[in-house]
Order: sequence, then structure tokens, then C-alpha cells
Amino acid sequence: MIRLMIADDHNMVREGIKQLLELDENYRVLLEAGDGVECMKILNDGNRPDILLLDINMPNMNGLEVLSELGKIDNPPKVIILTVHDEIEYLLKAVDIGIDGYILKDSNLMVLKKAINAVFSGESYIQPELIPELNKRLIKKNDEKDLLAELTKREIDVLKLVAEGKFNKEIAEKLGISERTVKNHVSNMFKKIGVADRTQAAVFAIRNNLVDIF
Repeated sequence: MIRLMIADDHNMVREGIKQLLELDENYRVLLEAGDGVECMKILNDGNRPDILLLDINMPNMNGLEVLSELGKIDNPPKVIILTVHDEIEYLLKAVDIGIDGYILKDSNLMVLKKAINAVFSGESYIQPELIPELNKRLIKKNDEKDLLAELTKREIDVLKLVAEGKFNKEIAEKLGISERTVKNHVSNMFKKIGVADRTQAAVFAIRNNLVDIF
């Protein structure tokens, strides 16, 4: 029997998944949480399901934040992200933090069971239609790591602040340098990472985990 926990802020979603899975005697939903804080409290109390079905969008502490916290506890459960998000950025972020599975909420029960069984057996499971784009982005990300390595520490500091929406004057005050120097850093950084504007720079920073998306 595979012991499961569901963390989702929608009670009907949790109940629906539980009822569907428990029609099969091989699955038991033993624990539920309505947000990330409650999820971590249950796990910090020593409860250890085999697999945590984790939603990304939850109040108080979202699923990506829960993933980060799971790395701080002993013997954490395996995690399958179960979400409406098919945006590849969320998947990339989840993969970087560490997940065992990632499927969409509009998947059918067969896909959910397939993911659970694979993860329980020690394998990983990413919804098949997401894999081609994930692979392309991972290749691109590896290329971007080479570009990132060309930046100086100060240029990385500037890039982070640009990604946070700071203007040159604010960056200058934050770093204790002149606006002219900031402008030069921004120009050099744009050339090195191959972007044309601040929005593209912010996306580059998010993709490379320089700033959080949650």
C-alpha cells in the first residue's frame, strides 16, 4: 500500500483525489494540508508519507517554498507536483529545487497512478507532453551558465537588482556607486548575456535562479 499526503488549498480537490485513489486498495491518503505552513507542520511533527502530492499555488507558503523547506528535514517524502501550471518556468524551478514527479491537474486518474507508481518505485515522472520543452530549456540553460560565468560579481549584483525592478538610481544607492557606473554595468551585462532590455535581463535572472519567482 502506498501512503500518500495531499497538500492543496482547495478542499474539493483534495477530497476528489482521495476518493478516486482510494477506490484502489493500493493507495491510502493518510494526511492532508490546506496550505504550505500546515503541510510543513505535519511533516515536522514526524509524519512521513511515502509520497507528497503538492500543489504550487497555496496561501501562506506555496509549493515551491515547501520544496525548499523539505530539504531541511530528515527523510523527506518523495514529491509529485500536481498543478494547473504548464508554464515551463515553474517546472524548471521545481526541478532545480528537487522533485520526483510533475503532472497537471487536468490529467486523468491513470496518469496520476502511473506517476505515483513510478515515483514509489524510485523513478521520476514528468508529464510526457512537457518533456520536449523541458529538454530544450535545460539545454538553453546550460548555454546560459556559460554566459553567466562571464559576468563579474558586480554585474551579477546589478542583474539581480534589475530583475527586482530597480531603476539605475536605486541600484546606485543600494550598491554605493554612481548612476554612470551602474549604466556602464548594465550595458556590459546586457552584451555579455545577449539581452536587449531590462525585461529580458529579468527573465534571464529568473531562469538562472538569481531571483525567486515565488
